Order: sequence, then structure tokens, then C-alpha cells
Amino acid sequence: NYHHVAASATVNLLHQTRQTLTCEVSIPGCVSFIYTAVYAANTRAERCDLWAGLLNTYQAFSLQLVPWILGGDFNEITTHYEHSLRDVNSVTPQMIEFTDCLRQIGVFDLRFQGPLYTWSNHRSEMPIAKKLDRQLVNSTFISSFPNSTTYFLPSLTSDHCPSLTDLAHQLPVYGTKPFRFFNYLTKHPQFNQLVLKAWNEAGSVATTLTNLCWKLKSVSAMENPSEELFQEERDMLQRWVFLRSIEESYFRQKSRVNWLQEGDQNTTYFFRVFQTRISFNSIRSFQLPSGDFITDPTAMGNLTVNHFKAMLGPSEPQRP
Repeated sequence: NYHHVAASATVNLLHQTRQTLTCEVSIPGCVSFIYTAVYAANTRAERCDLWAGLLNTYQAFSLQLVPWILGGDFNEITTHYEHSLRDVNSVTPQMIEFTDCLRQIGVFDLRFQGPLYTWSNHRSEMPIAKKLDRQLVNSTFISSFPNSTTYFLPSLTSDHCPSLTDLAHQLPVYGTKPFRFFNYLTKHPQFNQLVLKAWNEAGSVATTLTNLCWKLKSVSAMENPSEELFQEERDMLQRWVFLRSIEESYFRQKSRVNWLQEGDQNTTYFFRVFQTRISFNSIRSFQLPSGDFITDPTAMGNLTVNHFKAMLGPSEPQRP
């Protein structure tokens, strides 16, 4: 579902196996992406062929470089929490094979709404439910469609829940964003002085990294060599390197990646991780006590504010 233009989408078949169908999907007004539909077999041996086939498809089409969504019935779970029976309380070799495949091809669950379990045997005696159906994406897909989400719908006559993916879900926005303190601020040599000044004067001045880069090119000492210009160029280059390290530190903290050292200049990587976290953690809907869902951003914002007002204190503050 993408602004009601799905009817004009173009689908080109790229690759087909017994358990998969890989296509290129082009929708007017947005970037093309690759979609792989999956219908996994019942036996473990055949599913192992599926995992190997997905890895071959991933490598053959360089799918780490393009938006890729992978969905359908995988006929396997990733953890025992995705099984309704309490007796299933350990990780099996089949689960490990599945999760290893997902890790190698770099995909993860797209943020979804609806039931956790997507399959049931619908038996009155010994009922069993599992999460066998998924919509998986890579980080490049999240970069292209950051507001995408999937809805798992009621199963109705089937034993599987159908899914509906929205590529441009409107996120709720209410009021101002909360203040967050970022660690890179403390690296400034005049941090304490600037904080004190800002606190007293309640004002600040901001300069963009783009403007600094442009100025650095404009005053290049090679255009008109002089001692003054060379010194100015060195000073500005030092500021440029300093701000680049701050930019990396910013996205590093936002992405919560702790195992890489600052200085590696992995800003693009950190930004993708940050986008993935934002997409996964964004709240798409609320379920009311009546069981109904609301998705209107304004209604969700009002409900949230009223909830915390009622929980945190009376409407009129009490005077001591």
C-alpha cells in the first residue's frame, strides 16, 4: 500500500525456485525494490535447501545494495517464544539453521502489528500456534521506506494469517520532542563555559557542517598562497576533522553500537542502524480496552497525553 498507486506497480520476475519467487517491484514515485515471496517446505532437509537458495540469491543479485523485502510462510520459528506450547522451551538445530540464514543475508523482521502467532492448527484438543509467517527486510529497505510497517490480519478460513505491508505509514506526531543529551557535546574544549553562558543568556548560535565545508573550499590556500591563508586553512581543517568525529559520535550513540571504536568514520553504517531502530521503535497504533485499534496520529497523541496526565497527577496542581 503506497499512496493508492499499487495498481500501477510493475513487477519483473528475476529468479524462481521451488520454494521462492524473487521479483523487482517498481512503483511510480518511489525507489524500486526486490521482493522475495517464500513458501517453505514441510521437511527440514528441504528447508535447508531453501536457506542455501536464499543465500545464493542474495549473493547473485547483490541484494545487500538494494532495498529487499522477504516475506511468506517460512515454516520455521526463530525462538521457542514463537511457539504457544510451554513444553517447547529450548532452541532446536532447525531454529539455529533458520536464524543463521537470516543473519548471513542481513534481514530482520519489519515492524508489525497484529498477533504474534500467525499459524494455528485450529484444533479444539491440543491447540498449537506458531509464528511461521514473516515480513523481513534489510537495512537498505528501511533507508528507502523508513515508515513501512506490516499488519497481520485475522486468519478467517485459512490456518495462516495474511499480511498487508504499508510502505508509507503516517507516524503520530504530538507536540515537541523530548530533550536528549548526546555525549559528543562534552568533547568541546569550551563545553562548561558555553553551557554556563547559554544557561545565563538562554541563547545559542549554530553553524552547519555543510557551510563549514563550503567555506573551507572557498578559502583554499592553493588559490592565492599566503601565510595567513595557509594558517586559516589549517585551523578550519582542524575544525572539520573535529566536527566529523562529533558527527560519527552522534550517530554511534543513536544507533547504540558499542563494539566499534570512534574514529573508524562509519557514519553511514551508524545512520542505517539508527534508521532501523527508529523504524522498529515507532508506535503505529494503539489498541483500546474495547479491542479496537486507532491509527490517527492526532487521536493517538491526545490519548497518550491524557493517559499520562491521569497517571502522573491531578489536573490542577496542589499548592504546598
